[in-house]
Amino acid sequence: MADFTGSTTVDAPQEALFEFLSDVGNLPRYFARMTSAEHVDGDRVHTTATLPDGTKVEGQAWFTVDPATQHIAWGAEGSSEYHGTLDVSGTETGSQVQVHLHTTRVDSDNDQVSDGIDRTLASIKLLVEKQDVMS
Repeated sequence: MADFTGSTTVDAPQEALFEFLSDVGNLPRYFARMTSAEHVDGDRVHTTATLPDGTKVEGQAWFTVDPATQHIAWGAEGSSEYHGTLDVSGTETGSQVQVHLHTTRVDSDNDQVSDGIDRTLASIKLLVEKQDVMS
């Protein structure tokens, strides 16, 4: 069983950043290995991804958004107990994004998962600050 956490600061207003991050259609733009995400119904989404070994996977997942607390939660059915959260909070100069991920598929010292979180956070920062995706 493993839990992973990462965070970054982003030079963007909290509400606008959360709106961008909570749009299912934007998930492949910032999640490191995700190649597509489509809303199915309710809190269900259909996703495709490429694993570190190059394997392409697809499946159903859940994705919930709580605008009042600026909290996003997601997960997938299966034996790995994969689920995570993303929280946006305000700072004096912008926003902070914090990601938590839980899985039983790997140990807590797995560099691939930690690197994936770091790449995701770097993508968020780059997309929002350098490419003005929220206009």
